[in-house]
Amino acid sequence: MGRRKKEPKSVHRENIASAASMLFMKKGIASTSMDDIAKAAGYSKATLYVYFENKEEIVRVLVWNSMKKLSDYLSSALVQQETTRAKYDCICCGLVRYQEEFPFYFNMVLDHINIDFESHGDLPEEKQTYQMGEDINEKIKEFLISGMKKGDLRNDLDMLPTIFSFWGMLSGMIQLAANKEEYINCSMGLSKKAFLEYGFSMLYDSIATGRDDDE
Repeated sequence: MGRRKKEPKSVHRENIASAASMLFMKKGIASTSMDDIAKAAGYSKATLYVYFENKEEIVRVLVWNSMKKLSDYLSSALVQQETTRAKYDCICCGLVRYQEEFPFYFNMVLDHINIDFESHGDLPEEKQTYQMGEDINEKIKEFLISGMKKGDLRNDLDMLPTIFSFWGMLSGMIQLAANKEEYINCSMGLSKKAFLEYGFSMLYDSIATGRDDDE
C-alpha cells in the first residue's frame, strides 16, 4: 500500500471510480455500499473516504466522465462533417455509441440535473455536469442555426424547445430500441440499427425544408 500512497490523488480516485462503476452496473447504485467499493478497489474503507466524501460523489464523477465522452463524440461529428444531414446523422451515431458504451449512465444524464447549487452547497461535479450539458446544448444550437442559414432546416424553429425536443425524441428512440430490440426484430422484421435509422430520418424530416444540401 506504501507504493500506492505515492501515486497522485487522481490515480486513486480513478481506481475507486472504476471499481464502483463495475459494481453499480452489476448490483445497482442503491445495493452497492462503500464497503463493497472499498473491497473491489483494494482499499480500506477509511482510505476510501480520503478520496471521496460519499457514494453520491462517486456517482457524480462517473456521470461527469461519461458526459465528457458524449461531448467528444458530438464535437467530432460536427467538425468532421460538412452537410447538415451528415452532421445530423453523426450526432445520432454519437448518441447511439454513447448509450451502447455507457448504458448505465445514459438515463442518468438525461434525468434531473441540479441547477440550484447555492442551496445544495459546493458540488463541483454537479456544476461541471450542468455546464457540460449546457455546452452540449450550445453545440446542437450551432448545428441548428447553421442548418437554418443554409436553408436546409426550417427557419421557424423555436431554438430551446427544439433542442429539448431533439434530445427527448432521440434519446427516447435510442432507449426504446435498446430495451425492445427483440420485439422490434420479431414484430417489424427490423434490426435495431434499421429501426433507429428509420426513426432518425422521421425526426430529421420534421425539421428539414425538404431540399437536399448535398446538391
